[in-house]
Amino acid sequence: VQLVESGGGLVQPGGSLRLSCVGSGFTFRSRALKWLRQAPGKGLEWISTSPPPYSGRASYTASVAGRFTVSRHDAKNTLYLQMTRLKTEDSAVYFCALATDSTSRGQGTQVTVSS
Repeated sequence: VQLVESGGGLVQPGGSLRLSCVGSGFTFRSRALKWLRQAPGKGLEWISTSPPPYSGRASYTASVAGRFTVSRHDAKNTLYLQMTRLKTEDSAVYFCALATDSTSRGQGTQVTVSS
């Protein structure tokens, strides 16, 4: 399993970013995938889970519900996280992983929300 995140950067509060995660080494379309984040000095935090197609709705942690949207393009083996109305407390390294295995996460992509 290999997962590679990208799309992070510096953004002002209230701004938007879209993260991408490209997967390989497994059958992407049949697996639930999740986004995690880790802020400095804190543990991994679950953000969102995307089930495989026709397997239910995506789920979100309360702090991002209504601001973040997870989606997937299975033909491209890619998972996305559209982040809007970003807050300073959203600053973290963001990872994607298999929903059942957080250790499968990639190297992550840094998101910094600051004015």
